[in-house]
Amino acid sequence: MNKKISKSVYWTPRILSILFILFLALMSLDIFEGNYGFWGTIIGLFMHNIPVFILSIFLLISWKYEWVGGVVFILAGILYIAGILMTAITTGFEWYYLFWVVQISGIAFFIGILFFVNWFKKKK
Repeated sequence: MNKKISKSVYWTPRILSILFILFLALMSLDIFEGNYGFWGTIIGLFMHNIPVFILSIFLLISWKYEWVGGVVFILAGILYIAGILMTAITTGFEWYYLFWVVQISGIAFFIGILFFVNWFKKKK
């Protein structure tokens, strides 16, 4: 029974991280709604996927060093909240910002906490 628990503690943050990164990449496909031309679309896709690239690199590092995943995903959630607050301050608050924060930052916080749980279990 102990091995099953440790396997689930090991794999859950990694699988959720992959799904979260894929979700973020999926959100970048809205660039195709605009009429930017070929190079504008390529640049827009690159710009939209910078967080995906950064989180993917840190996920690879987190595969061995779980504390890195804990720190990075929690910081990513905090940075997203800061970005939404800056947008709310400059353009005015919209009610759907709360849903965005819960959807993006909440998942990032949850993944970061799971990485920390994995790290603490590994230390024992």
